Amino acid sequence: TPVWLHMQVSPVRNELNEVVLFLSIFRDITIFKQPIEDDSRGWARFARLTRALATSRSVLHQLSTSGARGEAAGAKGLRTAEVVQLNTEVLPAYKQEAPKTPRNIILHYCAFKTTWDWLILILTFYTAIMVPYNVSFRTRQSNVAWLVVDSVVDAIFLVDIVLNFHTTYVGSAGEVISDPALIRTKYLKTWFLIDLLSCLPYDIINAFENADEDTTAASTHHHLLSQSSSVGQAAARSLHVAEGISSLFSALKVVRLLRLGRVARKLDHYIEYGAAVLVLLVCVFGLVAHWLACIWFSIGDAEAAREYGWLHQLAHSVGQPYRYSGDGGGRWEGGPSRRTLYVSALYFTMSSLTSVGFGNIAPNTDAEKMFAVAMMMIG
Repeated sequence: TPVWLHMQVSPVRNELNEVVLFLSIFRDITIFKQPIEDDSRGWARFARLTRALATSRSVLHQLSTSGARGEAAGAKGLRTAEVVQLNTEVLPAYKQEAPKTPRNIILHYCAFKTTWDWLILILTFYTAIMVPYNVSFRTRQSNVAWLVVDSVVDAIFLVDIVLNFHTTYVGSAGEVISDPALIRTKYLKTWFLIDLLSCLPYDIINAFENADEDTTAASTHHHLLSQSSSVGQAAARSLHVAEGISSLFSALKVVRLLRLGRVARKLDHYIEYGAAVLVLLVCVFGLVAHWLACIWFSIGDAEAAREYGWLHQLAHSVGQPYRYSGDGGGRWEGGPSRRTLYVSALYFTMSSLTSVGFGNIAPNTDAEKMFAVAMMMIG
């Protein structure tokens, strides 16, 4: 006896309306097919159909109304392809059920939190670029515009701390933890201290320290002109102490670089894409070269007393030599601009990392040579 089966393949979509599975349904429709050998006896056909319907009543509930459409088209018999259909409204969906969270708790994978995380990553890269530059080149944030920008960044980092106290996380067993007490305990034990240190307003503190430093410098210069040399040296030492305190506040901003660990965790699921890996490697290479350039300049600035260092050699090559000033505690004045110094330092680190240096900027002191050897080993 021939057996007729109706197979239907239906797509299963997720919450993004993407097809992730296919549902295959098989139905026995032998009773609805015309027999292979036509039986002209009408009573035999009716009895066979009645007996089949009595044993397969459940199949009738899955018939659609398309049979009427087939009769209107002039079809002579009942066609299974027109009557056995699955309503699209009852198609299953393969979706992740959103967990029920308490009030004021944010899901870590919601659209708002994802957008916020990308904003934090961008500001983290901004911090990773500006903090080493400001610390190495001892830039003073006297410009109000830069103070406002850095203050806004600090405020955003502070808001991020508040949000982290109200954001779910994935537990060790893969479950979503939404208990407020567990969330706060987890955050306090992991990233809270680092995030707190990274959002302190070091730039505003630096601005007040710089104002005090200017006042100290003026009084130092007055003592140097009006009093003995010993008193002037003591005042100069106080000036250096003030500069050291200001540099300490600037150096504390380097703590923000620890937030780069979040960048690695955020970009972890993009590693499987070749283009993303290439872009990530280029960004990491540029960031490392920038850090090494800041260190290279700091070494030359620390050894400015040695006139054969790379800073003095660069100053002579561009026709802007340094000159030593005995006033104001004894400082080196003049020299190339800050932009020239940074570009030259970045050029040297890039050429050393890629091993294509031309020797126009070369290490001369022992510290510079040791740092150059370390860069060659890294490159």
